[in-house]
Amino acid sequence: MKKRIIYFALLIGLLACSDDFTESPAVGALSDSALQNAVGVDLMLTGAYSVLDGTRANGFGEGWATSGDNWIMDVMSDDAHKGSTDGDQPELFNLETMSWSTGSSYFLGKWGVVFAGVNRANAVIALINSIEEGDFSAQLAEARFLRGHYNFELQKMWGNVPYISDENYANTEFNQPNPGPIWDQIEADFDYAMNNLPTTQDFPGRPTSWAAKAFLGKAHLHQSEWDDAFTLLNDVVANGPYDLMADYVDNFRLAGDNSVESIFSIQFAADDGQSYNGNAQGALNFPNPGPFGSCCGFYQPTQDLLNAFQTDGSGLPLLDTYNQTDVNSDFAIDSSSPFTPFDGPLDPRADYTVGRRGIDYNGYGEHIGNDWIRAEYTDISGSYLPKKNVYWEGEADNQATGAWGQQLSGVNYHIMRFADVLLMAAEAAVEKSSPNLPLAMDYVNRVRDRAKNSNYMQAVDGSGDAANYVIDTYTSFADQAFARKAVRFERRVELGMEGHRLFDLRRWGNYVDVMTEYNTNEARTIPPFGTKAGSYSATNLLFPIPINAIDQSGGVLTQNPGF
Repeated sequence: MKKRIIYFALLIGLLACSDDFTESPAVGALSDSALQNAVGVDLMLTGAYSVLDGTRANGFGEGWATSGDNWIMDVMSDDAHKGSTDGDQPELFNLETMSWSTGSSYFLGKWGVVFAGVNRANAVIALINSIEEGDFSAQLAEARFLRGHYNFELQKMWGNVPYISDENYANTEFNQPNPGPIWDQIEADFDYAMNNLPTTQDFPGRPTSWAAKAFLGKAHLHQSEWDDAFTLLNDVVANGPYDLMADYVDNFRLAGDNSVESIFSIQFAADDGQSYNGNAQGALNFPNPGPFGSCCGFYQPTQDLLNAFQTDGSGLPLLDTYNQTDVNSDFAIDSSSPFTPFDGPLDPRADYTVGRRGIDYNGYGEHIGNDWIRAEYTDISGSYLPKKNVYWEGEADNQATGAWGQQLSGVNYHIMRFADVLLMAAEAAVEKSSPNLPLAMDYVNRVRDRAKNSNYMQAVDGSGDAANYVIDTYTSFADQAFARKAVRFERRVELGMEGHRLFDLRRWGNYVDVMTEYNTNEARTIPPFGTKAGSYSATNLLFPIPINAIDQSGGVLTQNPGF
């Protein structure tokens, strides 16, 4: 999966095996006949995988928007601010403050890279369908899984998107209309993959039949097809090969790469600082300067997210009241000035998700406050740092430094991990035609029990736990309304800063209400946010179709409502 190495190795092999080099294709190109074999299929399939991380040599629009970990989607939710200064990446500032436009370079960049993934998957499918001999059913299943994934990304972002089939690809009929959702086609690809992929793979990063079943279940979940979603997701939980890792934080360290909790991940690598197969599109999201002089101070967690980790005296979350008290913020407090960290009860996952003053920062020592924050006191992004995407001290071999000092993490990003599946299965158990609240509580408690029994962040002076960590499991889900609230809240504290929050709020139908309340709450500790943040409406439930795409389609594509 280390795409550049594989690409060049296969390219050299293909050219070297030519019987008549005088008939070889031009440099940098391969003829159709050269691809009509197993090596050609694998080469094309590698190209389809390579788009997962968002890196393209021929991309258009804003490059940072293409990141496969969807960090910019968190910026449009209540999990994260854009970070850095307000004037750095102004288009991203517009996304956070709801000043959306159809000409946004960020929307265009994401649109382009995901359709590149669709095209490359279609290229594999069309190639396999053109080969008369050989069994390529496994490779076809992988290609259809990838096409399903890329179309899923398009669907949950834009809602009304064109469907480009492998026949469209083969006939170069790319200009297709976007009359509505493409869920049927997404489900068909995941269903085919589920029935044709092996249960295990020899190479990390390739999907299995179990992964396809989980993604098919998620597709049904996003359509509120609860019974179908439950049947699939519950089977993955009950009979699949996955489990929770013993230690929560290991999901964001090397120990989590292709672990028992990993269902499908982007395969990053840094190779002792010499390779650029790291997360290049996430390079902005490191402290600036922080403990190791990195760049660029983007992707800062919100006060609202940190507040959500507060617990009551028994260790349960404050489902309705978590914003009635703020975890102590050092916004506008210089690092040289006194500061007292919060001493109330907290879920231990707080300090593996949000970097805050007075607490160890991923093994680099105590977070010293605003001297590590690039955002200024007049900016909207506050005083917290991201943690899940930042490699740990002692694992520096998993990062590379680019030409202008950017950090490229080699730790995998989990597009889906088992905790996510447990909570999706719990949600479906709550919502299905015959709700099963005890099972939903059991699945939520498995996630909470892992957090309870994980290693807690330790104080930098060696005196014990870094904060007052208090967490426990539920003893009952009294009714469906309470169970629904508990499951949804658990998704936030378990999966915060992992690129899921925006899409959860949209499919639950409460995005506008949650974000409107978030604006009010966030302004308490970050006053500039209150004066600069925009308002939310039903228009924000889908992204605008990029105007460039509409223009190039000659009017075949139609714009989403409200734009």
